[in-house]
Amino acid sequence: MASERVVRKAAPTLEEVATAAGVSRSTASRVINGSPQVSDAVVASVNAAISALNYQPNRAARSLANRQTMAIALVVPEETTRFFGDPYFASVVQGIYRGLEDSDYVLNLQLSAPVSPSPKTIRYLLGGNVDGALVVSQHSGDHFLSTLSDALPVVFNGRPLGAGGGHNYFVDVDNRSAAVKGTQHLIDLGRKRIATIAGPIDMTAGIDRRNGWASALTSAHLPTDRIAYGDFSLTGGADAMRRILEEWPDTDAVFVASDLMALGAMTVLRERGLKVPADVAIIGFDDSPAATTGDVKLTTVSQPSNEMGYTMAQMLLQLLRGEDPERECIMETSIIVRDSA
Repeated sequence: MASERVVRKAAPTLEEVATAAGVSRSTASRVINGSPQVSDAVVASVNAAISALNYQPNRAARSLANRQTMAIALVVPEETTRFFGDPYFASVVQGIYRGLEDSDYVLNLQLSAPVSPSPKTIRYLLGGNVDGALVVSQHSGDHFLSTLSDALPVVFNGRPLGAGGGHNYFVDVDNRSAAVKGTQHLIDLGRKRIATIAGPIDMTAGIDRRNGWASALTSAHLPTDRIAYGDFSLTGGADAMRRILEEWPDTDAVFVASDLMALGAMTVLRERGLKVPADVAIIGFDDSPAATTGDVKLTTVSQPSNEMGYTMAQMLLQLLRGEDPERECIMETSIIVRDSA
């Protein structure tokens, strides 16, 4: 049986676009590269030709012409298991992809150690391989990321810590105020012995949520000594809950700095025969999909993580276009009341 030869249709060229639009090749190129020195009528004509021919610009050629890589680094200084296991990250990254969807930029994931990126990651970020970076989950010991904006446009998820933090661009919520609201909800339920499972003290979210919890208790003239620290993971929340029960077995409520840690805490409470919320009320933080996975649905502080990711991407695109967005974008939080409190 004779083999059939598959003939592939050649991709349309820039010259064909220019011919179809009735303009020169250089004019068509200016339209594709977003030059402002082209009339609206010519832009419309070239775009119509692009659509009719299904023309796809050559990314490599455009990068050489513009001295741009058309790539953005997503830098996540966390262990792989935490990044892929925490639904908060999934929601933020989903928002980032949504924010970049209509642009020509591609996103390159760079996982690194929580303390500091590897020499390979540093070489990659500073070696002209990307036009900008989005940093999610920064730790205070990572001085390199705090000063990365000296080399290229960067937007952080969360208020940066460390040197250079004051001049960086970031998207966040008011974690302290949100923790006050969450703790106040427990106080309003009549709870008097309120502990917290705080996040890491090398992250702004961990520090601010702990301080908000303490502020609410102080205002209500309640003690602020019931505290244990976790790492925003299920296991970290469970371990912290065990420490709280060992030290303060009469605890009647816990403000937990993340949903995953709250789920870990509730597992320990069930092991000890304690009922949620009858014996111990629990409130988490994030309003991630994990909050509604168990038999006891989690009351939680909701933060718009997907929208935060989207706004980060849009802010970085503004910087890459040479615009000057506001350096800080603080989003609203709310309390989502469910079974646990």
